[in-house]
Amino acid sequence: MKGDKVEVVIDAGDSSRTYEVSATRAGRRVEVANARGGVVEVSEVTRSGTAVRTARFMSSRILALVEHPADGKSA
Repeated sequence: MKGDKVEVVIDAGDSSRTYEVSATRAGRRVEVANARGGVVEVSEVTRSGTAVRTARFMSSRILALVEHPADGKSA
């Protein structure tokens, strides 16, 4: 749903960086998956299941992963 959002905080050595993946259109959602080899994938997915955007992070560098679901209220 539009409004789904995932924030990922990464250890960048001397500091931390925050990345955000959000559902940009109605009907899309954000999914988080643990892939092989210690990689976490955060994808924006359409209703049919096609990935529109994918961000990949090394799990050893992730400090925090926060999911913000949409409200679920119909407008």
